[in-house]
Amino acid sequence: MAPAAPPPLDDLVYEHGPGRRVYYAAHPRRVDVTTLAKLVLALPTFLMSTLMVLLVSAVLDGSLGLPFWIPTALWLASGALAFHRPTEELFARYLLGLRRPMPPEAARLEPVWREVTAVAGVDGAVYQLWVEESDDLNAYAAAGHIVGVTRFALEQLPSGQLAAVLAHELGHHAGGHAWSSLLSHWYGLPGRAAWRALRVVARSIVTPARCAVYLSIGVLLLAVGGLGSTAAAILYGLPLLLVFPYLSAAVGRRAELRADRHAAQLGFAPNLAEVFQTMHADRTLSRRRTFAVGGERTQREPESAHARLLSTHPDFPTRLHHLRGYL
Repeated sequence: MAPAAPPPLDDLVYEHGPGRRVYYAAHPRRVDVTTLAKLVLALPTFLMSTLMVLLVSAVLDGSLGLPFWIPTALWLASGALAFHRPTEELFARYLLGLRRPMPPEAARLEPVWREVTAVAGVDGAVYQLWVEESDDLNAYAAAGHIVGVTRFALEQLPSGQLAAVLAHELGHHAGGHAWSSLLSHWYGLPGRAAWRALRVVARSIVTPARCAVYLSIGVLLLAVGGLGSTAAAILYGLPLLLVFPYLSAAVGRRAELRADRHAAQLGFAPNLAEVFQTMHADRTLSRRRTFAVGGERTQREPESAHARLLSTHPDFPTRLHHLRGYL
């Protein structure tokens, strides 16, 4: 029997082409439960970062005479840059490694995106489309308006499956997942930088002359960390604080399932299921491959339960199970 022909790339029925009337939803964006949970879980890191910024501001106030509230106010207001278009472009280019679509890529991507956003009742021109030079099947929703896909997804996926992937990323924007993730990361940077500095100091080989300086820095960092941990323990309780990484990962998995549901409710459940089945088959095949270690053939170990608990994405069988009601 001859092998089946691959599906055509342009298999999407375009019902909302240029010149067709599109009705926009009154509230295309919202803040869902997972977004609120993510912001709540980011509070301890935010408190830690705020204490670090206040400490640096006090040092600048004492040494340069700069009022301590100015650096703190600027840092707090800097989160608004997540929705500033020029800043988003810099973020996409230099931090995410994305690029603008080439003319043939734009001719393929823009009609599919226009169809997805029209079905969702969203003005697609609000968002910026980007491409990543990658041979992996992936897509991104970041900041306030960034939607990116890999070159592989753009070239290899049929239009129906590409539309399902884009509808999933639109779900992240519609639910507030993209901007909340960016703000949680941004406002946690000073706190994480403090702990990294503390680890570097602890691992470095110090001379007796520098020991006092490093010790004072370590005491300050420990004091700030203790204050942040104490504040977090008061807010959430110590038992909940200990399981924060697992809760954060669980919230991430729930956000992915909500984005899947958004795509399914727009009518792209069968196409999204095809994408997941393909990705699951590829990942299963890669895990079954053997590789030589010390002259012997060794099978790659399966993912541990601990790693699954810390994963921010559900496994593909779980995602397919949640799509069954829409197929």
